[in-house]
Amino acid sequence: MIKKIAKNTAIILIPAAAVAAFLPWENLPLSLLIGGMLGILNIRALSWSIEGIIGTSSVTMKMLFFSQFRFVMLALIVVLLAYLRLVTIFGIMAGFSVVFSQVLFVGMRNAGTTEKNS
Repeated sequence: MIKKIAKNTAIILIPAAAVAAFLPWENLPLSLLIGGMLGILNIRALSWSIEGIIGTSSVTMKMLFFSQFRFVMLALIVVLLAYLRLVTIFGIMAGFSVVFSQVLFVGMRNAGTTEKNS
């Protein structure tokens, strides 16, 4: 499912970044792509954490640490890129939003097909 989300996100973000290259905002195309990439990496890490939780009877300290570490690293990367003025916050948020919408759409499609098969 994550591969489908990543593929759909790329199909949306690459043309959007190409169009954004013609807008007067300096770093918008790069911001869109970085926001999408960080969103996909975050979803992959979240999936890995959930698979680890499902496979065990209790949540281990390692999983709790990893989820906090993931959040802190994501925040640090976004703040550092914004501080260095390599990205715009609007572009990062737009990239995250595309990934989030794809998670919802692909999830609803998969839930609909699963529900019909039951």
